Amino acid sequence: MKIVIVEDEQLAAEKLERYLIKYSSEVSVVSKLSSIATAVEWFQTHQDYDVVFMDIQLTDGLSFEICNRVQIAKPIVFTTAFDEYAIDAFKVNSIDYILKPITFTDISNAMNKLKKLQHVFTNSSSIANAAQQFKEKKSKDRFLVRLGNHIHSIKTNEISLFFAEGRTVYLVTTEKRKYILDYKLESLEEVLNSKEFIRVNRSFIVNINSIQDVLVYSNSRLKITTNVYSEKDIIVSREKVSAFKSWFEGV
Repeated sequence: MKIVIVEDEQLAAEKLERYLIKYSSEVSVVSKLSSIATAVEWFQTHQDYDVVFMDIQLTDGLSFEICNRVQIAKPIVFTTAFDEYAIDAFKVNSIDYILKPITFTDISNAMNKLKKLQHVFTNSSSIANAAQQFKEKKSKDRFLVRLGNHIHSIKTNEISLFFAEGRTVYLVTTEKRKYILDYKLESLEEVLNSKEFIRVNRSFIVNINSIQDVLVYSNSRLKITTNVYSEKDIIVSREKVSAFKSWFEGV
């Protein structure tokens, strides 16, 4: 089995390689990559590998950016010292999410899971195809909202953005109407079409069709102006700027 390691800490990469080889003599690490830039360049020209072990926080950003820039049609095992990225990890071809410090048991469990998946799917690329089909099927076409004693059905393509104030989540339509929605933003991320909607910070999810202007803002952030909402500034948080640019460009 041919494995690619994406890890910016040399000692961590070497430890991971030792665990993988200890797991099976059939394992070979074909490449160790230490940054988003080198990983994108490598994946653009190589397809002969079976699985990727990828650290999330690299020196030049979050490794999700690699998946935004280049297609990785093989299973990914994410490693990180933080648990806050779990939802994002499973939006790509992730089969496991390992919290550091990594143990040999963690690696064994991940590899055993991969073997079970390979029995279900005829090849690794089928995992990616099935994940994409599942993602497409679960996009919602409508949302139910309540206005007094009345229930309305709002088409998703008529929604410009979602935002949270405290524990309350609202949707704003293209006609500038605002409704309370019985969803959390995290749940909305799972059921919205990721080509049309993106979460830009802790409080806002915006529709690409509602964006009127994007301005370079302080501290390497971006400020979004929409055609329907002006109550608060919509700022793309620093850690999401790179992903937002790729999404806005259609990559």
